[in-house]
Amino acid sequence: MDHSGTVDQDDIVRARNVLLSSGRLSPRDKVDAYRVLAQVSPAAYLPLLAGALQHLSYQGGRRHPAALALCEEAVAAARSIDPAEPARADVLYEALNTCQRELYGAGRRAEGLAMRAEMLAIGRAQAELAGTPLVAGLETWAAGLSEEGRYAEAADAMSEEVAALLPDGSRSGALAWSLLEWIAALHEAGRSGEALDAFETLCGLNAAEAAGNDRDRMIGHLHTLIGYARMLDAHGREEQAGLVREEALALLTELAGLGERYSAGGYETAFWSVLLSMPGAGSDRPAPGEPRPPSGADPMRWSPDTKERWFESRHALREEVDALAARAGDDPDRHLAELVRLHRVLTVRSTVYWRYKTHLFAEQVRPLFHEGVDLARRLSLHDPAAGARILVGSLIDRSAFHVAIGELGPALEDFREALGHPRAAN
Repeated sequence: MDHSGTVDQDDIVRARNVLLSSGRLSPRDKVDAYRVLAQVSPAAYLPLLAGALQHLSYQGGRRHPAALALCEEAVAAARSIDPAEPARADVLYEALNTCQRELYGAGRRAEGLAMRAEMLAIGRAQAELAGTPLVAGLETWAAGLSEEGRYAEAADAMSEEVAALLPDGSRSGALAWSLLEWIAALHEAGRSGEALDAFETLCGLNAAEAAGNDRDRMIGHLHTLIGYARMLDAHGREEQAGLVREEALALLTELAGLGERYSAGGYETAFWSVLLSMPGAGSDRPAPGEPRPPSGADPMRWSPDTKERWFESRHALREEVDALAARAGDDPDRHLAELVRLHRVLTVRSTVYWRYKTHLFAEQVRPLFHEGVDLARRLSLHDPAAGARILVGSLIDRSAFHVAIGELGPALEDFREALGHPRAAN
């Protein structure tokens, strides 16, 4: 942005009159005025221009048709602020953050990730000045790395984030979410021992919070135990997984026995839906070269293009599941196990989608959890050796769903059946 040119004095007067008018200014009016005035008083108006451009790009719940161009202009305005200005770093960080989302939405992922790297550099500089270990932009950078399959780097970034958060405790759930993203990145990077250690840390954190008999905290701890047992199974630690499930059963029995009406909280439900998608996502890989959602992260933190692609894939998955169901009826030896696997992929994606979209998600996904158990029962009868463990997992998935929507009685029934299955501990 060039501020050295001559500006028409009439334009300056008009711009100032617009800002001084008593009427309510539209975002477009502000942008037009700030564009003019930023050329004559950059220190005063460049920060205002950057903010107004971002506001114009998305207002009233609607994205402007030229949102990306507006956000790129906001970044240019922020970069034009004198580096000596104390507010420059904050203004530039926010402009970059808005623009990187638009770049990802346009499929310009490399540029979006580069802006996340620039945000991280600003965050590091600010943290150093403030003398704090908390670095703004670190989780956003890690999520971008994870989407590109750079799991080892994402795990290292989240290790730094968690190390900074741990001394201050839960921080209203921030630590738990960061731990979840760290666990997922470690798991995807093949660092299973570290992933399980981190999961144990998360369980310990939740157990301490649940000790006060706060029902929401107890529910959160229950979901975490179920997820921990699932990951232990994924890494061949069946005996330890069985012990964790026994602990979960005891906690669920206590919750169901309280006899109070339970209304599922948004935080606990969101946490459950992300836990559900965690190490079982090993069978839910994207096509080669395509990004995938950052495992362990809430959909609010996914890049727009990845979110759209992953959620839209539900329709093709539903068609594939239906077609496979017909083939499995004729030839279960060849198709039933794959049908069960693919149906769980559909269930997970649908659960995360509907939880993200509406609080009425229960009506949308309840049939899927019932179908999953029915299919697992069929597989268990057809192939007891392979199907029994899958049935146990399907029952526990449905139990956790019941917990997530406040149906603790049915949840306990499913969990007891799962742990009472003769092959549950084998």
